[in-house]
Amino acid sequence: MSIRVMLVDDQVLLRTGFRMVLAAQPDMEVVAEAGDGAEALEVLAGTEVDVVLMDVRMPRLDGVEATRRICAQQDPPKVLILTTFDLDEYAFSALKVGASGFMLKDVPPAELLGAIRAVHSGDAVVAPSTTRRLLDRFTPMLPSTTKEQAGTELGRLTEREREVMLLVAQGLSNGEIAARLVLSEATVKTHVGRILTKLGLRDRVQVVVLAYESGLVRAGGGTPQK
Repeated sequence: MSIRVMLVDDQVLLRTGFRMVLAAQPDMEVVAEAGDGAEALEVLAGTEVDVVLMDVRMPRLDGVEATRRICAQQDPPKVLILTTFDLDEYAFSALKVGASGFMLKDVPPAELLGAIRAVHSGDAVVAPSTTRRLLDRFTPMLPSTTKEQAGTELGRLTEREREVMLLVAQGLSNGEIAARLVLSEATVKTHVGRILTKLGLRDRVQVVVLAYESGLVRAGGGTPQK
């Protein structure tokens, strides 16, 4: 089955370019387009979509609020944010409300296609250095989880789950985590699933955001000293 993609951007030329790239893929199909967040919500009400490529700065309803409303729905599509700037507070806000990652609009086509396939399969785009720099810059500036809240939430995890969460927050894949902890990939995947369930998180991106907000990972990519 093809991955059903929706393009949301107020620039028609950009949508046309993305559509041409995606149309050349045997496993992808552009099933809908919208010029802003409000139109996107209207179209989604009557269209089956797997992945939404969402611009953030748009008239009427921006991509952050549109993403929040989409992710609040039952069984929503994945949202991949597209931004012009690699240090964009809008992109950070979109990650917090449920986006599965973000890419720059000038990303090479192969990377964009890989990101779409990744979020469709349930992964999240958290490893690129731009994402880490985004988190490093904006986490200290926005309202965050209090230490008391963080202690309560992270206290639900086993010691091994905390180890896995820390490595997820550092951008490691399941395979890399398995090698680091001498576990099978299947075991790591199980741990990640339990972390998401216990903490009420949607995907790996939200694991990363919570790890930064709670102090499990410090801005700059370090871990707190004991």
